[in-house]
Amino acid sequence: MARLLTLVRVIVVILFFTWRMRHRDSDAMWLWWISVVGDLWFGVTWLLNQITKLRPRKCVPSISVLRDHLDQPDGGSDLPLLDVFINTVDPVDEPMLYTMNSILSILATDYPVEKYATYFSDDGGSLVHYEGLQLAAEFAASWVPFCRKHCVEPRAPESYFWAKMRGEYAGSAPKEFLDDHRRMRAAYEEFKARLDGLSAAIEQRSEACNRANGKDKEECANATWMADGSTQWQGTWIKPAKGHRKGHHPAILQVMLDQPSKDPELGMAASSDHPLDFSAVDARLPMLVYIAREKRPGYDHQKKAGAMNVQLRVSALLSNAPFIINFDGDHYVNNSQAFRAAICFMLDPRDGADTAFVQFPQRFDDVDPTDRYCNHNRMFFDATLLGLNGIQGPSFVGTGCMFRRVALYSADPPRWRPDDAKEAKASRYRPNMFGKSTSFINSMPAAANQERSVPSPATVGEAELADAMTCAYEDGTEWGNDVGWVYNIATEDVVTGFRLHRTGWRSTYCAMEPDAFRGTAPINLTERLYQILRWSGGSLEMFFSRFCPLLAGRRLHPMQRVAYINMTTYPVSTFFICMYYLYPVMWLFQGEFYIQRPFQTFALFVVVIIATVELIGMVEIRWAGLTLLDWVRNEQFYIIGTTGVYPMAMLHILLRSLGIKGVSFKLTAKKLTGGARERLAELYDVQWVPLLVPTVVVMAVNVAAIGAAAGKAIVERWSAAQVAGAASGLVFNVWMLLLLYPFALGIMGRWSKRPYILFIVLVTAVAATASMYVALAGSLPYLHSGIKLV
Repeated sequence: MARLLTLVRVIVVILFFTWRMRHRDSDAMWLWWISVVGDLWFGVTWLLNQITKLRPRKCVPSISVLRDHLDQPDGGSDLPLLDVFINTVDPVDEPMLYTMNSILSILATDYPVEKYATYFSDDGGSLVHYEGLQLAAEFAASWVPFCRKHCVEPRAPESYFWAKMRGEYAGSAPKEFLDDHRRMRAAYEEFKARLDGLSAAIEQRSEACNRANGKDKEECANATWMADGSTQWQGTWIKPAKGHRKGHHPAILQVMLDQPSKDPELGMAASSDHPLDFSAVDARLPMLVYIAREKRPGYDHQKKAGAMNVQLRVSALLSNAPFIINFDGDHYVNNSQAFRAAICFMLDPRDGADTAFVQFPQRFDDVDPTDRYCNHNRMFFDATLLGLNGIQGPSFVGTGCMFRRVALYSADPPRWRPDDAKEAKASRYRPNMFGKSTSFINSMPAAANQERSVPSPATVGEAELADAMTCAYEDGTEWGNDVGWVYNIATEDVVTGFRLHRTGWRSTYCAMEPDAFRGTAPINLTERLYQILRWSGGSLEMFFSRFCPLLAGRRLHPMQRVAYINMTTYPVSTFFICMYYLYPVMWLFQGEFYIQRPFQTFALFVVVIIATVELIGMVEIRWAGLTLLDWVRNEQFYIIGTTGVYPMAMLHILLRSLGIKGVSFKLTAKKLTGGARERLAELYDVQWVPLLVPTVVVMAVNVAAIGAAAGKAIVERWSAAQVAGAASGLVFNVWMLLLLYPFALGIMGRWSKRPYILFIVLVTAVAATASMYVALAGSLPYLHSGIKLV
């Protein structure tokens, strides 16, 4: 049905443009040409977007088959090794409770404990994160066996204890569950209290140590001290000092939990000191490593991409798993089978060897029930990415993604590798491509073995590990270019995925129930717009860089190229849409105005074209399993983005092309919330920034246009036919206001809890504009001539 409707719309659009070119009749030809070019742009971009969704492909992981093939009867497993990356920067913008819940969910996931290691990157070098991770490792000693004993889901304690609905009990000790649950919740509340008081405890401890140790040493007067009271923290101090501030501190690496043994180790039996009985449960914990890379003035540290490349090198020297999965600090494992699900596609005998990454959709907690600001973005994840799954695969979207390590090393996929081994090696590697670490380079052949299931003991020294974390390590190498995650573009995730697709790799989109991973999203209007600004600005940066899809070679599938062109040029639409937004201003001036004549035929074409778009949208939400609300929110926030955000993205790329820094992209802040009412409090906060102004102007223009039309009707005593003719033009104004409805609620703050107030305000504004027009008409006779905007 979607293909048939697409064909119908293409035919109608061709007839429409043919008709317009034969009827070049308008009251302002310069506007007519802009409208023709704009309609052509939207027609072409819509078609390019649509053809990439004509072959959607749903992939379902066969976890039971994976178990049958790789799990052994004695409890062992042949599953491959896996490294898990989690990144955070600021414990304020990214609350520690979220980050530590992410860590706990990873440590408790259903994957052989000896076969995966977790690397926690603290890019702020904060002692709060370091000691928070220690507390999480301590709490995990009880939480992880509890999860295994009772098979609880999800395995992030904050989400688990807040869940209102739970499935049937699937554990091995139903009679002990209620008591264990009560004790575990009490232990978790204690853990939260210790985590919450950590910053104050560190500050008090440091002040005491400074008084005791720094009386005669000025350099120690503001030091931050570790828990032993005798060691100064090497990272960022509470009171910044030289060598101990953000952007300037040495590298820190600490193994919090060692590599576990191969054989299961049962936990402790219940006792007065330890009331939870884990005597029949494997109590081992996976390897956990804390990383804070070196930072020095004069270096561009490349934010998240730079931190992940350090994780890539350090993990290669310690565990060197063939597969890597990455998380943002606010995302947690919601389905303990998620790691196994991704491995299903990586080991798929059909095209698994050519799969560079498996991307899971992003799902969010704490979003308001109506998803006012389209945080779930279901049309993108469940329609666009599902369509790409039938071509070369989805793009990388920053988190919840499993990678093949050698693909990040710029290796060719098997289907594109030369037959001759020497030629293959020469085509991949260049001198000093990976840096000067011999151990790292020697680790690469083992990383290519996807069937490697037995971890090798790390033999590198501390000096070599520290060297891999220095700022200077990447000088003169291909890191951030053809190796690892890409630098110097705001959307390093999309660009990195594009680089892999350009090399010939494919990817897979995997959605599962329950959701594999969940996280937090900005439900404040301003924060959400800043997030979209970063995405749209980064997309344009990509198009005007050496990663432009038009420049890719033959290994990139033609339809995949089209998809990336759409992903990187969509902000350009703002130019034409803003022109359409401002057409209603014609109502404020005198004279009759027709953009296209004859109007009746023009209106008929527009109605048919819009109707086919809506019908295609209905078909899409059906095969993608979405709701009508998902589709409406997507349409609304696209329009909101084109009014204020995309113009700023265009300005950013213009400034960059002139050699100016451009717009600074703000990191999306996440607020720690408590109960359901408190969780939605952020929705009603109003943060007035220049980014909001253009959309407010567009709303004002459309309201004023409706009011001016009403005033003209009163002054000139329009007939029913004239009112009907004007109404056909005003439909556009009303439609724009409906699409901007979420934005209007957002700027109302707490008043938006009563949406009827917005209706009263709009009606009052229209009435005031009409009254003003009537009042002015008596003193300014030239306003009487009337106008029709079509």
